[in-house]
Amino acid sequence: MTRVHETYLDKAKAILDRLAAEEADSITRAGAAVADRVAQDRLIYVIGPGGHSQIGAEEVFSRAGGLAAIYAFIDDGFYLGNGAGRSMRIERTPGYARALLGGVELDAGDLLIIVNAYGINSSTIDSAMYAHELGMTTIGVTSIANQRGLPQGHPSRHPSGKDLCDLVDIVVDTKMPLGDALLEIDGVPQAVGPVSTMVNAFAMNSIMLVAMEELVRRGVEPPVWKSSNSPGGDEANVAIIERYRTRVPNL
Repeated sequence: MTRVHETYLDKAKAILDRLAAEEADSITRAGAAVADRVAQDRLIYVIGPGGHSQIGAEEVFSRAGGLAAIYAFIDDGFYLGNGAGRSMRIERTPGYARALLGGVELDAGDLLIIVNAYGINSSTIDSAMYAHELGMTTIGVTSIANQRGLPQGHPSRHPSGKDLCDLVDIVVDTKMPLGDALLEIDGVPQAVGPVSTMVNAFAMNSIMLVAMEELVRRGVEPPVWKSSNSPGGDEANVAIIERYRTRVPNL
């Protein structure tokens, strides 16, 4: 008899396999866009407008083995530790993300990665619209199936009813099913076994890996963090901290 966690593993692996295979071109394009900016000594801006989606932004910020040129908007309003209901209300508030992004000097030609599992809330859509008004390039890490499957007029949607996948320059479709959860358990009325965090993390790290490989191909050494919890980690990171600490305040 297959145990429930094994079924969950099989279903999650199937989605990750689809993501890796079907989104290879989009991941490659996204990685190249990241490499373009790092090669120009620009920062890569990342926002995850929502409670669990913000984990996707945190995943690539100050991350062992990850690019150092990351400016992540890690916001107390989206943070679930300040209240799950509060987080949901804030992510649905039109104008909130504009105020958040507006606190940083962003330029035409900069890159904003918007990672949001559902791709419909006000903060997510406002982020994409604001970035385009500034002439920025945008990447969306999100689920197209969720956006297309959710009816217009749902309270989670931006007042415009727009979908993130229609607004960004590059879409990396995470293949997350409508509603996130993967399994049915007899006696439980709702689907269970969420997958959004793991597919968001896989997509984000895949983009960064492609960017690193592309930078090396161009003869540029990628600025990469070494784990501070490994031998020589603190020493290895001194130069990177010196390079970015005044440009990325939350380092």
